[in-house]
Amino acid sequence: MPIEPVRRLAAALQRRMNEAARPASDKPEGPRPFPDMAPTLKHACAALRAAHVPHALTGAPACWVYGAPELGIDWDLVLPPEHRDRAAEALEAAGLRVERPPEGWLMKAWDGDVLVDLITEPLGAPVADCLTRATEERVLGMPLLVLDPTDILVSMLLARSELFLDYERLLQIARPIRERVDWERVRRATAGSPYAVGFLALLDALGVTARAPLGSGLSPSLTG
Repeated sequence: MPIEPVRRLAAALQRRMNEAARPASDKPEGPRPFPDMAPTLKHACAALRAAHVPHALTGAPACWVYGAPELGIDWDLVLPPEHRDRAAEALEAAGLRVERPPEGWLMKAWDGDVLVDLITEPLGAPVADCLTRATEERVLGMPLLVLDPTDILVSMLLARSELFLDYERLLQIARPIRERVDWERVRRATAGSPYAVGFLALLDALGVTARAPLGSGLSPSLTG
């Protein structure tokens, strides 16, 4: 039997197995340690590399690489929008179930009950610019581009709204990576968002950034 039909049959079988393992809701179960989801990241990145699709780790998983908490619900990857269709084909051929939500900037790829979000239009800067600032890191034993912490935080802050604040999670991420972030670039890029400005004021008051307010009167225990 020719190799290509065998590959297609194997991929179809893998998709059936993934469908059976998929959770009832459209959100993955969690949170759980990122290392527990390592096989999915390696599987997805191997498929994208083989298809020559540029990609990089972003979001909470990328911040974990830089020292933030290791708990999360999925993997986040960015890739150029012009590679969207090729990425979907590569992931489907590798056995992942690919979904295309109404949002044009997002695709979802399921590997069993583990989700990979594929983002083609991150908030704050074009993917091409973000990829030029990304650095190669060793992630779970494999080399992988990881977005710059400043770009990640800008995107996270611009996503905040009155319906989605979650400052608690942001604070857990910002504290451990604070020395890696260009806070002035974050301020410039998010100046138009009152929710970002408010969060940065909170970080200033807590001493997370270098711009603690004068005369704040906060005790050292609150600014550590």
